[in-house]
Amino acid sequence: MQDYINRQVAERARAWGEAKALLDHAAAENRDLSASEQETYDRINADLDDRTAVIDKMTRDMDREVQAAEVRIPETVAPASGDAALIRSLLSGERRSVTFEKRQMTTSNNDGTVPQGFYDVLQETMRYTGPYLNEQVGYTVLNTNGGEDIKVPKQTAFSAATATAEAAAFAVSNPTTSFLTLRAHKFGTLVTVSSELIQDAGIDIVGFIARQAGNALGNIVNTKLAIGTGTVEPRGIVAASAQGKVGSTAVGGAFSADDLIDLVHSIDAGYANKPSGVGFQMRRATIGTLRKLKDQDGRYIYDPTQGTQALLLGYPIFENPHVPAIATSAKSVVFGDMSYYHVRTVGGIEVARSSDAFFTSDLEAFRVSLRIDADLSQDGATGAVKHFVGGAS
Repeated sequence: MQDYINRQVAERARAWGEAKALLDHAAAENRDLSASEQETYDRINADLDDRTAVIDKMTRDMDREVQAAEVRIPETVAPASGDAALIRSLLSGERRSVTFEKRQMTTSNNDGTVPQGFYDVLQETMRYTGPYLNEQVGYTVLNTNGGEDIKVPKQTAFSAATATAEAAAFAVSNPTTSFLTLRAHKFGTLVTVSSELIQDAGIDIVGFIARQAGNALGNIVNTKLAIGTGTVEPRGIVAASAQGKVGSTAVGGAFSADDLIDLVHSIDAGYANKPSGVGFQMRRATIGTLRKLKDQDGRYIYDPTQGTQALLLGYPIFENPHVPAIATSAKSVVFGDMSYYHVRTVGGIEVARSSDAFFTSDLEAFRVSLRIDADLSQDGATGAVKHFVGGAS
């Protein structure tokens, strides 16, 4: 698998070289890309996106293969029964509900002979809708058994040291702390399945329900973890981030290379210099825009050639489709130490079945829900995560 990843990285670097050559040629002639050049550039960008997605997925699969599955199954069910058997027991009416508790992802091996469980498929589907379950992004995830409020320490000022004369007393300087409160907001969806589909043994009903529920939950949860207001829902990382850089009023919300450099340097070095957990988040179209930008020395600030992770100004870029698009007054790019963003989950994902809700339509309803909250524990002017906001035209 590693050889395949390495080939994809090499092909991505080659494609990026072609894209740069197009841009450099047009720049040398002091003109925009022609229609045919733009078409070629867009095709190369699409190829870059596809290869980056493959590299990310294969890398995650390799990481998960070395992790043991951590599962707790109710005592009334034999441990060997697994996720699929639990779902089948719902289908047969033996159970009315079951909770799948949070665990590490597992996946099938290379020859495809090991099937994925219900929870694995659901998690994998949720992963593709946003960065919440991407371990590389670095969110701090707290899982609790109960739904009572929990408090996370939040440091608002650090201790300060001063020069002190010989035999003189040191001045007292205590850090200032407060707390953020994480609650348990419920999100869920109803998936309806016909009786005929349930009875058809040739249909992967377990995978069907998992993918439908995973897509629905993943979209709403990742949306709220990006732009949620914090009122009866999580406070999203974009909403919680502090202002790091405002764009020019002359370009209608767009950013320049200098704007992104300023954004990086608006973060305290104590956060920016950490070896992991620090990076950018933006949507795919925004990544396409930044690929054209150069610094003052004429070098592209986007670099897909260093290892499996594409870099911007030396930091990894994580695609998040729920970060706002480039526009005036829009927070289109966030940057900082993502480990200060705390996501609280309660228990696991509950799946409940009802034969009554859609009785007249001969449909079985499956309710899939989870409880979650989130907030940034280090925000404000000295915050760990900041954003670029497009200048008003």
